[in-house]
Amino acid sequence: MTGGLKDGETDEGFLHSQFIRKQGNIYKPNNKDMDNDSMSGMKTMQDVHTKEIDLVNRDPKHLNDDVVKVEFEDVIAEPPGTYSFDGVWKASFTTFTVTKYWCYRLLTALVGIPLALVWGIFFAILSFIHIWAVVPCIKSYLIEIHCVSRVYSICIHTFCDPLFEAMGKCFSSVHISTAKGV
Repeated sequence: MTGGLKDGETDEGFLHSQFIRKQGNIYKPNNKDMDNDSMSGMKTMQDVHTKEIDLVNRDPKHLNDDVVKVEFEDVIAEPPGTYSFDGVWKASFTTFTVTKYWCYRLLTALVGIPLALVWGIFFAILSFIHIWAVVPCIKSYLIEIHCVSRVYSICIHTFCDPLFEAMGKCFSSVHISTAKGV
């Protein structure tokens, strides 16, 4: 269709509304307000799965401050008067430290990634159950308990309030005094 195009008609023969021609759509925005590429000067959100991790401070929230800090001096100590040879003490220290270091590295290399997978699945399931089951159940319970509380309140105000008001009037003239006898 080349020739006289009607308002809103393109060469392909499709009609577009004024809104779409001016604003674009979410996939190909023509509007600078909707265009993410034009926001280069603004701070953009980063994906939490691809953020950089700190390789120096691997416990930024201090989860294991008082739990797993086991050093040689915490496990093996010689009281005064029962010292071993200095060379044995130094070799014991080195053996303990290096063995702990390399065993931990070996275990994390062999078991760390599978356990990370297991814990990732576990917390995904836990999040799923919390989001899709626990919170809706609690919300449903709160909605239902609100109705029950209204009925309960009406019953209390209808039956108990007059009863206790009448009892209060009956016993309002009763005066009790206590005297301490010697």
